[in-house]
Amino acid sequence: MAGQFLETYFTPDVLAAQAHYYGRSQAIPPQPEHDPLSTEEAEFIAHRDSFYMATVTSDGWPYLQHRGGPPGFLKVLDPQTLGFADFKGNRQLLSTGNLAASDRVSLFLMDYPHRERLKILGHARVLDAREHHDLANQLTPTLELSGKVERLFLINVVSFDWNCPQYITPRYTEEEVRAADRPQD
Repeated sequence: MAGQFLETYFTPDVLAAQAHYYGRSQAIPPQPEHDPLSTEEAEFIAHRDSFYMATVTSDGWPYLQHRGGPPGFLKVLDPQTLGFADFKGNRQLLSTGNLAASDRVSLFLMDYPHRERLKILGHARVLDAREHHDLANQLTPTLELSGKVERLFLINVVSFDWNCPQYITPRYTEEEVRAADRPQD
């Protein structure tokens, strides 16, 4: 587990809850300001075809949005930066608007068949794809989707955490079920 993740979330209220329920709280030594993604996280991210992204409204309400695309549409640009193309959708722009008030995001990536999950904390910014053609081309996952890109999301990674597989129900995509059902040679 990356240390900055716990340092970020072990607030005084969390430590008080730990002490109340378990008789003591966990001590976290000082951590680096950012935890870089390793090859393990980059490979996991490259195989995901969806994730959930949480932002916070200017009134303090959490907002959770599903993001989907071809595997690898969320790209690791370097050990501290993720990016993805945002496509034409329902025109509500809730995540985009929320990021104008607070740049904090949390990503939740699942691999249901292998019962793995990766949580990522970061600071996001939204760019107009019309003003950043080269980056839009880099982040657009397929040529067919290039005309549908409206915005680009760049996320400066603060930290991440791998969760234990307990209580993750395995689920499979149609393609995974078809592959498992194919006759073996």
